[in-house]
Amino acid sequence: MSAPEAREAASSLQLCRIMRPDDANIVGNVHGGIILKMIEEAGCIIGTRHCNTQNGDRCLAALVRVEKTEFLSPMFIGEVAHVTAEITYTSKHSLEVQVKVMAENILTGAKRLANKAALWYVPCSLQNVDKIMEVPPIKYASAEQEEEGRKRYETQKTDRLETKARIEEVVPPPPNPDDLPKEKHSVGFSQSSLIHLVGPSDCTLHNYVHGGVTMKLMDEVAGIVAARHCNTNIVTASVDAINFHRKIMKGCVVTVTGRLTFVSNKSMEIEVLVDATSLVEAEKGKYRAVSAFFTFISLDKHNRPLPVPPLKINGEEEQRRFEEGNARYLHNKAKRLAEKQQQ
Repeated sequence: MSAPEAREAASSLQLCRIMRPDDANIVGNVHGGIILKMIEEAGCIIGTRHCNTQNGDRCLAALVRVEKTEFLSPMFIGEVAHVTAEITYTSKHSLEVQVKVMAENILTGAKRLANKAALWYVPCSLQNVDKIMEVPPIKYASAEQEEEGRKRYETQKTDRLETKARIEEVVPPPPNPDDLPKEKHSVGFSQSSLIHLVGPSDCTLHNYVHGGVTMKLMDEVAGIVAARHCNTNIVTASVDAINFHRKIMKGCVVTVTGRLTFVSNKSMEIEVLVDATSLVEAEKGKYRAVSAFFTFISLDKHNRPLPVPPLKINGEEEQRRFEEGNARYLHNKAKRLAEKQQQ
């Protein structure tokens, strides 16, 4: 059987939308979850278009991972988000989509880069959601470009497997408000959960939840945790890799739980875990569906970073998570410095 013929990747896709008051917090900063949802929509569209350029079952691109995402500049009510997506690598059963978000002030015409992200999708057959289709290969500008893409593919594949093995721990429910520690700035004081019943408007043609819907819920919970810890205006600064371990179907109840794991002088790392339970198949029990680490910063009324209150640690488990968070913080800081020096 002959190998599939490589083809030019679909031309880049652009989505545009003006930011409305219901997209933002009370001081006008657009929620990170809104941006993440738009990024995923663009990735899903271009990925689905590409995967349906071949013969065989029709399919839909399903999100399985979002790489570390930096929120480079806040976006505000009244600005226009320009979300551009492009396919940059394909393996046999997955594809990488890179997305850029530009913020435009339509009064002045000024534009700035607000966000960059890389997402991984797999094509699922519309006839059988568990059947993963083959991805049409794309043409690369050079052998080096293809090799760089292959390295990114192998790295994310290994990381997904390691994360899935580690993340099966079930997070305890958030404490009753009446039982919260008297001492502020502890993990238990700010830990928060959101419970959501998955309805038709949350779902794809396969009747499972859009990745963007889940990411928006995760950002909301992380924002509540950060706000409880700081009592100030807070915004999403970055999101570590988001791993989608299992599908969430229509009719499931999802519990999205966030807890502080690490605090530096000006940032907070919040672990967010999504657990799902089927209402109609309750005997299957609760399962871990998605996991990620969000980083938030505290801002003053002029959108300048504020110091973050130190996190008060209780017990060996919280100390272990704090040390792991500190290691991630130092690694990301060193990586940013190295990237600046290369520019």
